Amino acid sequence: MRDADRWIIHADLDAFFAAAEVLRRPELHGRPVIVGGSPDGRGVVASATYEARRHGVRSAMPMAQAVRLCPEAIIVRPDGAFYRELSQRFRVVLDDFSPMVEVVSIDEAYLDVSNSERLFGGIETLARSLKERVRAEVGLAVSLGVATNKLVAKIASDLDKPDGLRIVQPGTEAATFAPLAIERLPGIGPKASARLRSAGITTLGELANAPDLLLLDVAGGDGARLRARARGEDSRPVRSEPDARKSLGRERTFDHDVVRREELDRALYELCDQTGASLRRRGLAATTVALKLRYDDFTTVTRQHSFERPTDAQQDIFAIAGELLDQVLAKRCDPVRLLGVRVASLTTASHQLDLWDDHRLRLRQLNAAIDRIAERTGANVIVPARFARSPTRREAGMNGNERR
Repeated sequence: MRDADRWIIHADLDAFFAAAEVLRRPELHGRPVIVGGSPDGRGVVASATYEARRHGVRSAMPMAQAVRLCPEAIIVRPDGAFYRELSQRFRVVLDDFSPMVEVVSIDEAYLDVSNSERLFGGIETLARSLKERVRAEVGLAVSLGVATNKLVAKIASDLDKPDGLRIVQPGTEAATFAPLAIERLPGIGPKASARLRSAGITTLGELANAPDLLLLDVAGGDGARLRARARGEDSRPVRSEPDARKSLGRERTFDHDVVRREELDRALYELCDQTGASLRRRGLAATTVALKLRYDDFTTVTRQHSFERPTDAQQDIFAIAGELLDQVLAKRCDPVRLLGVRVASLTTASHQLDLWDDHRLRLRQLNAAIDRIAERTGANVIVPARFARSPTRREAGMNGNERR
C-alpha cells in the first residue's frame, strides 16, 4: 500500500491518570491535580492536569519538586485498577474503528484505518467520531494525530493538546515537521540534542536538510536515519498481533535506600508477580528475564538471562531474577535506590505441554486461581509465606498481640 493510500491514527488519552481522577471526582475539575507518590519521600509525578502543568509540573518529576512549583496542587495516589478499567473501555472503542490496533501503553495506541475511513465518509469524519465515542463511553478526552505513518501520527497527536486533532495530509509531512524543535523527534534525547544544537541544528527542518558530512560528524552512522525521520519518513506497520510488544516489566524506586536482603527479595517478588500477571493478561510468555538495580549513588547495573522454555509464571521469573540479584550483590552490596524486572523475547503462550508436566500444570492452575482472586479483590492477597507482611503495630494491638 502506498503511503498516500494509508491512514494511521495515534490516539493518546490526555493526562490520563489525572483526568481519570477528575472523572471520578468532578469537584476536582479545573483544579491542579497531581497523581503520584508521596512528596515526603522519593515519590514521582505519574500524571498532572493541565492546570498543574502550567506551573511547570511534568511527568517523572520528583513529587517534592512538583509541590514546590505548585503548592496548591491536590495530590492523589495512583489507582491502577481504576485506570486499567478505563483503558479497557478505551480499547473497546478503538476496536470498533479498526481491526488493526497496536496498543502502546495503558493510554495510547495506533490504529490503521486505511480500510475503514471510507465507511465513515472520510478520515476527518472518522477521527471526530472516534473522539466523540471516547468522550461518551470512557468519559475522557483523547488527542488524535492522523497521518500516513506512525511517526508523523505520533508527533501530530501532541501538537494540539489537550483534546486535539491534527490531520497531516499526504505530502505535507516534511513541511509539518520543519518548524518543530529537534527534541520533538522520538529518539533525540538530551545528549543528541546538545550535539545537534552545538552544530547549529535546532529544528527538524534544519536536520532534514543537513549535509552528509555534518551529520556524520554529529551523529555518526545514525545521521542518515535521523534525517529521514526529520522528513517524516517511516515505514513501520501497525502491528496488532499480541506478541508485537518487545518486552514488559516493572520497577520500583524505594522511599528509602534499602540494605536488608529480605526487603529486596520481597520487593523483587512483588515486581515478578506483577510482571507474570501482565504476561498472562496478554496471553504471552517470555524466554528472557532482566534485572535492573540502581545504587544510592545512582550507579545502575543490569543483568539478564535467557532460557529455552517460555514462561508466564512469576515463580519462574523470580527464581531467575533472584539469581541475577545474587550475582550483582556479590560484587557490590551497597544501599539500593531502585529495583526493576523486565521480561523479553516474548511469544504467544502455549500450555499444551502442561498436560505431561504435573509441576507446570499445577503452577498454571495456581496462578489462574491467583489471577481470579486478584481480579475480584483488586489486589493480590496470595504470596509465598516468606514474603507475607507482618501486621503493623496498630493491627497487632487490635488483635491483642502487640509486642513491647
